[in-house]
Amino acid sequence: MEPFLAAAIFALGLCFGSFLNVCIYRLPRGKSVVAPRSACPHCGDPIPLYHNLPVLSWLILRGKCRSCKQPISPRYVVIEVLTGLLFLGCYGHFGLTLAMLKCVVLGYLLLGLVFTDAETKLLPDAMTLPGLALGIGFSLLVPVNDLASRIMPGLVSPAMRMSGEISWRWWSLADSLLGAAVGASFLYGVAAIYLRARGVEGMGFGDVKLMALIGSFLGTKLTVLTIFAASLSGSLFGLSTVLAVWMKRTRRNRARSASSQASLPISPKDARRRAWQSARLALRYYEMPFGVFLGSMALLAFLFGNRLLHWYWRGL
Repeated sequence: MEPFLAAAIFALGLCFGSFLNVCIYRLPRGKSVVAPRSACPHCGDPIPLYHNLPVLSWLILRGKCRSCKQPISPRYVVIEVLTGLLFLGCYGHFGLTLAMLKCVVLGYLLLGLVFTDAETKLLPDAMTLPGLALGIGFSLLVPVNDLASRIMPGLVSPAMRMSGEISWRWWSLADSLLGAAVGASFLYGVAAIYLRARGVEGMGFGDVKLMALIGSFLGTKLTVLTIFAASLSGSLFGLSTVLAVWMKRTRRNRARSASSQASLPISPKDARRRAWQSARLALRYYEMPFGVFLGSMALLAFLFGNRLLHWYWRGL
């Protein structure tokens, strides 16, 4: 990488990360990302331009508002740095190409949606729907994994085969549309089955639209890989949460039993049983932001999915 160009791209990423912070805060609340100007979320005091520099302003102000001295979340700095690293990583991986631009756009959208979902349990249409359109548009500029040509032979008419350029663009568009349809329909089906079986909504429609966005960028093959990886990582997170709650409640019940003199002490078996009931309730009512796992695994699949699949099939 050219050092000067890499530094410029990283700085550009920091600036875009600053704007992404605005989107994460305002879009779920139905506010405009253009006006009014940035202000402290605690006191509402407008932030001047010289205090709105990415990363540096937060460090200079020591993470506090200049007016009310209330702490400013380090999330702002984290997102700015992550966006800068995203821009830099895409440049290092693809160079100054359309593939780099596609990776930057996908990573930027996913980064914003992941943090928005983690913070508010919402996935705004203002990010998912334009992202779906961009993914389909990029399929005409950068080839998507050509799976559609293998499972839908004869889809292209002889007139469309006149040139190889027209052919790959057609297959790429078909795979993008198929990936969006497969990703959205799979999550929609899972949500419908869960709703009918449990009587409560287990997955919001925002996840369905997020999966359509991912499918339009990744194509069918990597979309399936993303769903599998996200389901696996989400399940591991859920199990670890249950285990953590169970262990914490078990220790708490035993401590209460040891310190209690008025009532009968709780046996270790009863302590574990009560803790398990608490863990089951936590699992049942905890709203897991599944978009966090979908977005994270989608970006990993985009960058390393083909290598992983090649390594897996070669090892069989």
